[in-house]
Amino acid sequence: MQAAAIVPDSVARPVQPLTLFGFADAYYGFDFTGSSQERPFFLYSHNRANEFALNNAIVGMRYTNAQVRGAIALHAGTYVEANYAREPQGLRHVYEAYAGFRPLAKVWLDVGIFQSHIGFESALSKDNWTLTRSLMAENSPYYEAGARFSYEPTATLTFTALVLNGWQNLRENNRAKALGTQVQWKPNSKLTLNSSTFVGNEQPTDSVPRRRYFHNAYVSYVVTERLSVALVFDVGAQQRNPRSSGADLWHTGAGFVRHQLSEKWSATARGEFYRASRGVVIRSVAPAAGERSVHLGGGSLNLDYAPSEHVLCRVEGRMLHSNGKIFERRNSNFVNNYNNITSSVAISF
Repeated sequence: MQAAAIVPDSVARPVQPLTLFGFADAYYGFDFTGSSQERPFFLYSHNRANEFALNNAIVGMRYTNAQVRGAIALHAGTYVEANYAREPQGLRHVYEAYAGFRPLAKVWLDVGIFQSHIGFESALSKDNWTLTRSLMAENSPYYEAGARFSYEPTATLTFTALVLNGWQNLRENNRAKALGTQVQWKPNSKLTLNSSTFVGNEQPTDSVPRRRYFHNAYVSYVVTERLSVALVFDVGAQQRNPRSSGADLWHTGAGFVRHQLSEKWSATARGEFYRASRGVVIRSVAPAAGERSVHLGGGSLNLDYAPSEHVLCRVEGRMLHSNGKIFERRNSNFVNNYNNITSSVAISF
């Protein structure tokens, strides 16, 4: 009998246009401050305390060829319960669902539900340097619904323009549409530069319009084979009254240092701050006169262990400080400081 031919490893196998993917992130969080099982109101991922929980579980499929692409995926978990609470019941469990094609060479046009064009961090913890998302990422869009136009003049440069239902809205809350842009440049394998913008009115139809302007910028750099750094900065403004020049401002920043300790172990340190006049966005979409501003700062340190390319085990300690006493303790008193530990085991395919 003739032996079957063995394909050498060096021979490239054809890329399959249809791929299945999945992800599950199970976690346990312990809070040193307070007895509630819910973490502070501005945290949406890994937001349960003192219980075993599933942050998010995703299953889906993607199709891509030279001219057409699309995806559909469903998800569930405590992240979905917290972050999609305002969305229609029938759409809450849609992680992404879009269809796209190439109208021109080097151009993609996608329509549907997709992940946000804003920020350094993903909704999937495995893709982030830290286990929990930073304050700036938690309080900017995770996802978007609309149309996305992408142009790639070179392999290192991408321009994107978007027309959206709004600031993380699957269902539109008014007749106006929001606009977004993104420019991402990767001049080499070590450096990434990104600029993202958003402009839109986020008030309901029966409310006075308040235009929102936002810009996110980040840079990440691989210093050595083991050391990587990233800096992220957001700035935003929302009109207080369309007939005046006053605006509620917020700005926030974060710095990350990631060290690859060995093939399977790594650690990341994070420092961050968040400043929002009258608590705009982080506490209210339409702050009233006299509302207290929100000033937050803190840091975290996490240790990661990857026993295989499909499994990631993580533990993270985090500290936050507020200018006001917003964190509830076990005796029902409120304090300025908040500390927690979060551990996670995530699997992906």
